[in-house]
Amino acid sequence: MKIFVDANILVAVVNKEYPLFSYASRVLSLSEYGNYILYTSPICLAIAFYFAEKKSGRAVAGKKLALLARHISIAAVHEKVVNRTIAQENVSDFEDGLEYFAAENAGCEIIVTENPGDFHFGKLKVMRAVDMISEVGNT
Repeated sequence: MKIFVDANILVAVVNKEYPLFSYASRVLSLSEYGNYILYTSPICLAIAFYFAEKKSGRAVAGKKLALLARHISIAAVHEKVVNRTIAQENVSDFEDGLEYFAAENAGCEIIVTENPGDFHFGKLKVMRAVDMISEVGNT
């Protein structure tokens, strides 16, 4: 199963933001199991780096992002994704549109985010980290 991880999940992990950290880190640990492939976008990584750098400094932020990048595949944000976002009239936040169509283009079935309403315009399943962990059980 391909799962797209939104920036807020990554930020919670790199900055150890409780209580979300407990669930977000478990979502990221799904990459250790063969039946889950995690994706994110370069934009989500940039957002996570920004907040990690603010909290921990550039060097630590770089190490944290390097670790993330080893366990998460990168969904491309290219011309097709940009054009689909522009063409979708009910996308209220451009960045969310880019994330959604990058996830869809990568073949993801689920988007894990703490703001499920941000993806109201799409057909992919969208869920919070706690719900994702509940759904997959004790994997």
